[in-house]
Amino acid sequence: MANPGDFAYTVKQQADIVRIIGDYIKLKKSGSQNFSGLCPFHGEKTPSFSVHSTRQFYHCFGCGVSGDVFSFIQKIENITFPEAVRLVAQKLGIPLPKAAYATEGEAKEARLRGQLLDIHERAVAFFQECLRRPEGARTREYLAGRGLNEEMTSKFRIGFAPDSGFLLRDRLKNEFSEDVLRESGLFSWKQDDSQGGAPFKPGFGLSGEVAVAQPTTNDHRPTTVFMYSKFRNRVMFPISSDAGKVIAFTGRTLSTDEKAGPKYLNSPETAIYSKSKVLFNLDLAKEWIKKFDYAILVEGQMDCISVFAAGLHNVIASSGTAFTELQAKLLARFSKNVVVNFDPDTAGAKATERTLGLLVEEEFQIKVLTLEPGFDPDLFIRRKGKEAYEDALRHSQKYFDYLIERARSQFPIRSAEGKVKAVNYLLPHIQRIPSRIVRDELANEIAQKLSIDSAVLRQELRHAAGTRSTSAVKAPAEAQVTDAEKILIRALASTRQMQSAGERVSARDGADEEFDPSRQAHYVLQNESLHHGLATESLIDSLLNASHDVDVLEIPASESDRRLLAAILFKDEEDLTAEIVEAAVRALRRIRLRRRQQEIQQQLKQPGLAADPAQNKDRLRELLAELEGISRALRDPALAGVA
Repeated sequence: MANPGDFAYTVKQQADIVRIIGDYIKLKKSGSQNFSGLCPFHGEKTPSFSVHSTRQFYHCFGCGVSGDVFSFIQKIENITFPEAVRLVAQKLGIPLPKAAYATEGEAKEARLRGQLLDIHERAVAFFQECLRRPEGARTREYLAGRGLNEEMTSKFRIGFAPDSGFLLRDRLKNEFSEDVLRESGLFSWKQDDSQGGAPFKPGFGLSGEVAVAQPTTNDHRPTTVFMYSKFRNRVMFPISSDAGKVIAFTGRTLSTDEKAGPKYLNSPETAIYSKSKVLFNLDLAKEWIKKFDYAILVEGQMDCISVFAAGLHNVIASSGTAFTELQAKLLARFSKNVVVNFDPDTAGAKATERTLGLLVEEEFQIKVLTLEPGFDPDLFIRRKGKEAYEDALRHSQKYFDYLIERARSQFPIRSAEGKVKAVNYLLPHIQRIPSRIVRDELANEIAQKLSIDSAVLRQELRHAAGTRSTSAVKAPAEAQVTDAEKILIRALASTRQMQSAGERVSARDGADEEFDPSRQAHYVLQNESLHHGLATESLIDSLLNASHDVDVLEIPASESDRRLLAAILFKDEEDLTAEIVEAAVRALRRIRLRRRQQEIQQQLKQPGLAADPAQNKDRLRELLAELEGISRALRDPALAGVA
């Protein structure tokens, strides 16, 4: 929580939530004070995520999530509140104080993440330095042969890991603890339990080992741990988060020796790196993706770098792993339009199909770029040039045209058996499409292109078009709230602080202070309790009882009340004048009178009163008098107000 006087409050006062959130998702102006976009926290096709520029908060009308700039950063970056404050401060260029955390465990996790980011930054500098040395000559030749000049090599911070197990470790051992070195994913280690008897001193040995006293259960002999670099004799491609922080590496071997290990070696998952949540080059591409409103998705780092170097900067890569649902959700923050350009070989075609399925379920608009056999994007650009690639990009297929062609090529449709196999191949793809109308149209298109006349197969297609294997996110039901309640809730949430009840404040020139809707709403609701019995009673009570220095979206309230509050505040285009607030007060008074009128009418119908009028004449007289008074009040024009 940001309280006046603390660092978080200072940062929040200077932060523009529209700009901060705009770094993560594409926002469009949707009103005088509102901006809207696709929610990054649930899949959707129609924007329901809104950001209020004046009140500096966000709310999704689809999934109900809402909050301020810090809660957004916490949720989207999966970090703690103090880390979110520091990250926003860094974006604004505000000097950082010493961090404070709620628990020691939270502080330890934050320190580890910070140290892992630092160690990866040191490793990048080390690998770049090694690339410039004589031993990096072969790597420089390899990169030049792949069409990368010094500018692109520097842009992507490509480096070289020397064929040594200890140079990087020795560079880092005085700056980071052994635990941090292990957690970084940059090192491997092995244990030697054969030593014994001799005195042992833990630490980094001259021979390159990290020795740790770990007595065994049998003889209590110490165990020596030999720590060495995981990446050796490899071209090093840094992997960055979408915020631009290096969090992992991919190393490509330059050796043809069978002992060199796999061609590509990736960092293991760490506290800062999860391969299923990262897209290579998103940090450099995200602004271009938002600008052009589409992304080019390729498979490998070199493909991505080559396309970027050709001037198509809105390119990203799945970074050596199968495309995941989390990566689809990450990409959706910036655009829902994508061109998929995976390798045209069998493995690439299967990867394309899997990727299409995930993108379809996330409601992307998809095209597929299929290059000539034997050409990946990198080789195509080097052999045929960027103009040829741009032309191929312009002629990308719609995703289902691509799938239908795949079905026709795999299953000859001249036979009934081939048509059945082709339909069975396409059915799962149809069922992933969220829109039933689109599913039905595609079913007709497939039947036409596969020359299907069989009533049975057409029935299968219609059945697939009518069902889905996934369920859509449903928006939560909102309480039925009158306009008068909404106006008074907006008044209570307004930024001015309430003066003490009944206190009259005047300006120095003797004129009354300008109208304060918050003070007026507090006074009326606290003295007349007009909200009692309404659907908004608990929310209004929370606003009345909240401290004035608490942000409006942080008041103690239920989750449903918070959602309702956010929804109401996003529709506050009309200024709260004294006339509007007074009209809302009159409307609530009328609502209360009508409610009491109905209660009296119900009491008059009770069997006890009607059965013995003589005995209950005093009570009847009271009720009828009250009912007449309510009727006169409701006829009074002064009680007119908003509905």
